[in-house]
Amino acid sequence: MHNRLLRRSQVEEIAGLSRSSIYRLMQNGGFPRPVKIGPTAVRWRARDIAAWLESLHIAGYELGPPHPN
Repeated sequence: MHNRLLRRSQVEEIAGLSRSSIYRLMQNGGFPRPVKIGPTAVRWRARDIAAWLESLHIAGYELGPPHPN
């Protein structure tokens, strides 16, 4: 899975963040930047998103999709 490239909608779902929140965090270095795959297309590396989520877990933050009860 870590070699996969994710669409923004997938990243939003995994991270539990809106589009604007993702781009705001990217501006100050708080979120992984996407890779350009075409003239107007970008994707995020799954491994970068996984590492970002792990860094939140280590720091004690709980973001991401809601966990089933």
